[in-house]
Amino acid sequence: MDDQTRIALEAAAFRKLRAHLLDKRPDVQNIDLMNLAGFCRNCLSRWYQEAAHEMGLEMTKEEAREIYYGMPYAEWKARHQTDADAEKQAAFEAAFAANVGDRD
Repeated sequence: MDDQTRIALEAAAFRKLRAHLLDKRPDVQNIDLMNLAGFCRNCLSRWYQEAAHEMGLEMTKEEAREIYYGMPYAEWKARHQTDADAEKQAAFEAAFAANVGDRD
């Protein structure tokens, strides 16, 4: 398989994952994704931002999130995010530290 085809397939798979998480399963909370899988929608938007930076493109975290979510992140949160209990928050802190690193 040539590189162009591989890249096109990888991009298509990313678009499917994004659509699945945003359109088909917006009920699945980011905190649950992070706690179970070690990544969430915000990680995907951060990876998008990091890829832009690797290509020499300037992009803020907020810009990457708006591109990924298709709307400002605050709007996504208002529409879809629910409060997490203390147990989920503690699990998130551990998952974040293990998979992402120190918090800003």
